[in-house]
Amino acid sequence: MKKLSAFILAAALLLSFTACSSQQDTKAESADKTAKAEKAETTNRETIYQVALLQSLTQGYYDGIIKVSELKEHGDIGIGTFEGVNGEMIVLDGKVYQALGDGTVQKAADDETVPFSNVTFFDSDEKEEISKIKDINALKDILTKTVEKNGKNMFCFVKLSGEFEKMNVRSELKQKKPYKTLDKALATDQREFNYKNIKGTVVALYCPDYMDGLNTPGWHFHFISDDKEKGGHILELAFDKAEAEYDITPEFDMCLSDNGDFQKMELAKDVSGAIKKVETNED
Repeated sequence: MKKLSAFILAAALLLSFTACSSQQDTKAESADKTAKAEKAETTNRETIYQVALLQSLTQGYYDGIIKVSELKEHGDIGIGTFEGVNGEMIVLDGKVYQALGDGTVQKAADDETVPFSNVTFFDSDEKEEISKIKDINALKDILTKTVEKNGKNMFCFVKLSGEFEKMNVRSELKQKKPYKTLDKALATDQREFNYKNIKGTVVALYCPDYMDGLNTPGWHFHFISDDKEKGGHILELAFDKAEAEYDITPEFDMCLSDNGDFQKMELAKDVSGAIKKVETNED
């Protein structure tokens, strides 16, 4: 009621206070910009921010926990998905993209909600050129060597930019309640897309071994094309040459849901087999 009363009062006084309102709006905008600048200065850029667990997603908890607008306050690069696993998330340069099950890509709306994601603010700590990659396992080997050189027990986001001779990605159709587990949902509603000689960026996340139980130890890869029209979770790739940038990150923060259904989940349950199938498309 307070918000409604304030609105009615503002409407009644609009004509007589137009100039004053304009000045107040300008002051409000200025204050908002100042607040954002101050927040940016105090933001911890060395933290991986995770929404829920891959284990909760794998078991079928697809309800959104935070909005995209809030997620962007915690990072400008990342991966994840959306409520109902409605497509694959690629966060790049502060923009959140939604690679849908029909193969299209769109910018995610700020009020779209997120059941699982990992983001951080990207600061390039190291660069290298990678060449002659024939499959995703070869890429993992090279990336892992660089990560281990910097510290295998830290997190790492990688941006890998170039032209890809082969890019096999997947997304999925939005699920409806009652939700199935993710491996069962993908068995019927996964859609794969194969591209050749496509320019774009791989967004890759490395999680240390001790993250088993909270996420996937090792690598997780998503892709977005330069024209922002194609993308998804990477199943396979190949390329002749690409530029890799690494952001080694030592800190971790996780947001959980206080929803009753989430709190009833058996999150210590071993779902490693289902996660492997979900991540690699292999049994």
